[in-house]
Formats: sequence, C-alpha cells, structure tokens
Amino acid sequence: MFRIASFRKIFRKSPFDIDQVKLLYFLSLLVGLLSALAAAFLKNTIHYTHILLTKGITSESGNYLYLAYPLAGMLLTLLFVRYFVNDNISHGISRVLYAISKRKGYLRTHNTWSSIVASTLTIGFGGSVGAEAPVVLTGSSIGSTVGRFFRMNNKSITLLIGCGAAGAIAGIFKAPIAGIVFVLEVLMLDLTISSIVPLLISSVTAATVAYFLMGDKVLFAFNVAEAFNISNIHWYIVLGIISGLISLYFSKMTLFLESNYEKVKNQYVRLAVGGTILGILIYIFPPFYGEGYDTIMTLLQGNSGDILTGRLFGHVSDSFVLFAVFMAGLVLLKVVASSSTNGAGGVGGIFAPTLFIGGINGFFIASLLRKLFQVDLPDNRFVLAGMAGMMAGVMHAPLTAIFLIAEITGGYDLLIPLIITSTIAYITTRSFEKHSIYHVQLASRGELITHDKDKAVLTRMNWKKEIETDLKTTKPDDTLGDLIKIISISKRNIFPVVDQYNILEGVVSLDDVREIMFQQELYKTIYVKDIMTIPPTYIDIKENIETVMEAFRKTGAWNLPVLDNGYYIGFISKSRIYSTYRELLLEYSEE
Repeated sequence: MFRIASFRKIFRKSPFDIDQVKLLYFLSLLVGLLSALAAAFLKNTIHYTHILLTKGITSESGNYLYLAYPLAGMLLTLLFVRYFVNDNISHGISRVLYAISKRKGYLRTHNTWSSIVASTLTIGFGGSVGAEAPVVLTGSSIGSTVGRFFRMNNKSITLLIGCGAAGAIAGIFKAPIAGIVFVLEVLMLDLTISSIVPLLISSVTAATVAYFLMGDKVLFAFNVAEAFNISNIHWYIVLGIISGLISLYFSKMTLFLESNYEKVKNQYVRLAVGGTILGILIYIFPPFYGEGYDTIMTLLQGNSGDILTGRLFGHVSDSFVLFAVFMAGLVLLKVVASSSTNGAGGVGGIFAPTLFIGGINGFFIASLLRKLFQVDLPDNRFVLAGMAGMMAGVMHAPLTAIFLIAEITGGYDLLIPLIITSTIAYITTRSFEKHSIYHVQLASRGELITHDKDKAVLTRMNWKKEIETDLKTTKPDDTLGDLIKIISISKRNIFPVVDQYNILEGVVSLDDVREIMFQQELYKTIYVKDIMTIPPTYIDIKENIETVMEAFRKTGAWNLPVLDNGYYIGFISKSRIYSTYRELLLEYSEE
C-alpha cells in the first residue's frame, strides 16, 4: 500500500536528491494554491450563510432576528471552539507572529480548518468582525504543515508560513503585491533574494485562483474614474492626520475592551454581555451587522442614502446634525462592536473593521469639508484614501495599505492621495504608539520578531534551555574539607552556596580556594561562608533574553546564577549564550 511515508521519501530520499530550492518553489506554489482555495471557501461560506439567514429581510426593516443572529453565531462558535477544537484560535495574526518567534514556525494542524468554521459561524451570523485574520492563520498553518510534512528546516518553514499568509491576502483581495508587502510589514519577514521568489510564486498563484473562482467579484469591484486634482492635496493631509488619531483610538480601545472581557471568567456571562452590547449597537447602527463591506461598496457607488438610516435616527440625511451624529457613531462605536464580538467568544479579525471605519471616516470628512468650506471633494476617493489611512495607522503597514487599495480598485491613478494619507496616518499614530495592534503585546513580552537581525535572533533564543544545572552545591556551614571533597568529584570550577531551603547565599570559585586547598590544617577551621563571594548580579528565570544579555554586558561576568523567586536553579554561561546566538544567526544568513 502506498503510504504517506513513501510519498515523503520521493522528495527527501530519492536517488536524484531533489534540489531544496526547487522543492521550496514547488511548495510555495502548493501553499499559495491551498491558501487561495481556503480564502475562497471561507468567503463563500460566510456569504451563503448570510444569504440563508437574511433572505427576505433587510437590516433596516426592524426585524429582531438581527439582534438574535449575532448572539446565536457567537454561541455556536463558543461551543465549537470549546468542544471540538479545545484551543485558542482568536487573534490569528498575533498567533502566527508568536509561532514564528517562539515556536519555530509550529502551528497546530487544526488551524488549517478550525478558523474557517469558527469565523463562518461568527461572521455569517452577523458578528461585526472580518475574515482576513482567520484566513491568514489558515494560510500560515497550511504553510507550517506543508513545511513540516516535507521536513524543511526552520528557515524554510517560516518562509512557507509567509507564503501562506501572502496567498491568503492575495486570494481574499485579489491583490498579489499587497499579499507580499503584508508579509514583509506585518509578519516582518526579511526581504531577500531567497525569500522574494517563493512569496511571488505563492501570491500570484493565489490571485490567479481568486480570478478563476470569483472573477472580478472579490470584495470590491470599483474603478476610479476621476483624475486626481492636485489642489486637494492639503485635504488628504488633513484626512491622514485624523485617520492616524482614530487609528490610535481604535487600537487602544480594542486592547482595553478585550482585556476587560477577559477578566470575566465565565464564558457564558461574557457571551451574554458581549452579545447584548453588539445587538443594541446593530439595532441603532444597522451597518454594524457583519463585515461591513456592503456598506463601503454602497458609499463607493454613490448610494450613500441607502445606509444613512438608523432605527433611532430616522432618515439621517434629512438633518446635517443627525447625519454628523450618526456618522461619528459609526466611526467611534465600531470598535465596541468588533471588540464585543471577539470578547464574547466570536472568532474574527480587525482587518475588516479597520477598512470599514476608514471608509466611513473618509466619507464623513469629505462631507464635512463640503459643508463647512464648500470645497468639491470626490466621495469615493476620500472613502478609499480613508481606508488606506486607517489601515496604515492601525497595522503600521503603510505600503500594504497603499498597494491593497490600489490593487482591489484598479486605482493606481489614486496612488498619490493613498501615499499622502497613509504616510501621514502612519507618522501620526507612530508618534504615540511604537508598535501596531498586532505587535504591541508580543513586544511587551519580548516575543516580537523584527527586521533587526540581531533582535530577531535574540527573540528566537530560548535562553532557559542553556541553563546549566550540573554544578555541585555546598552549604555556608560546610568546612573547607567538605568543600575539597565536593571539588574532587566535580568537573566544574564554580560552586553555588545554598542554604537548607535552596536559597542562594553566594558562590565559591576554584580560584578562591586554590592557594589554601592543600593546607590540610585549615580544613576544619575555615568555612565556606568565610570564602564565598556574592555574585555581581543574578538573573530571574522570568526575564527575557535582552535582560540576560544586558546583565552580562554590565557586569562583565562569564557566568551568572539563575534564580526563581530567590531559589537557586543553575548558572547561565555567556559562552553558551553566544554559541547559541551564532547558530541561530547562521540560519538567517544567505547560502
């Protein structure tokens, strides 16, 4: 019988010894294909679930099913995750980053399908989040699984994870360049000759599959017709500043709200609270139902009157004050809707909410400027530029924002406004927050891979594995004779001094006793506590690698003790740290 192991041998142990570079190119194509299929499948399941549930009713009709659907979807998601997956699958992009930095690219195999099911239940039933983060996690997991199946090295597995993420973005948006740039900016993979070719293969494969399966109908099908008016540049600068400030608000509020939901330990209480808040928001602001891309398309097509209706506001466009309040509510409260969806147990990303807020904000700013200053500004251009600005600010990914909006709309004529708005928004947000919403928590724990090769290597290092625990210990009240017996059976020249509770008291080195170790008349008169010294510092087991390296730098020591709340664990050696560092650094070097 032809088994999987036999299939693997064809690639790894054949007499012809397939070239690893060619194998990587083939696998990047395979990963791009599978990621695009996953993206297409997810978008279709969400779409048809939405159609099945809402056929014959509209979000403005007052039908109370719109209040029940999101709560029901989050409940189904919660039950699915709890009883079928039994793993945390939320915050997909952050999980991918953690796998790259701390798990050698390992993502569990269930991530190739579990996020699709969970996000379909959440978003298909009206959860106010996006499908992009789940499909990026799916594509990355496909890359990780394929890489491990073919027994690729860590560097190649990481690259295949990037290929999966690029394929997912390219497939879901039909934007191959944006897929590649997303991997470079958000996942922070290095742009090298060896990495760019697999990423190109994966992203273009995914985009081609998206064309084949969905044609032009991939989220947005809008072409910019008007020529760019250079006299409006200053208004795009204004839009960029406002987008940056709103991006900062969105990021801070998302982290704040989700952390507060996590404090509620009972999952069903969280579900009830989050579902109720989301239902109320959808009742007041119908565009909050689902991803919100239909609302953006409506604005792009100039049919703004179709969304300017609220159950508590009436027909919003009848009054400019009501219009301003309604639009401000959409911009400021979308973060509450999306955080309540995820916090209550739903599975989705902030990609779509970011684009939604950006589009609404762009439309709102254009309307305000026309009203206040009587300037002629094209709504659709400001909608698109606002989307790019919001994405650049929230994700700290201005290039991704520029190319994504340009590609999905065919609007390269819009390139200058996109660049202006995205750059200003990024600079504005970066002035207040160094890291993006995807990176901030990992960075605070020292677990974020960056483009700085030195920091990337340090982040990947697990220094706790280098702790040496084979050193012979001694007691403070031991005599010199007792110490000499310990020295005689030890292969080391450092002897930790611990008390009866294993708390470190000091250290004795071989140099400390070299001059007296053969003077037997002193064996019973000199005690260990008389000759021990206090280490220049110690390292707590909870510290990160940067702190460890800084301790060695400041003290100049070659060995330092490692403690856990004062209790002795072992010693860490600078030479072992540097040896491990060099091995990891070689993985980053080009062949």
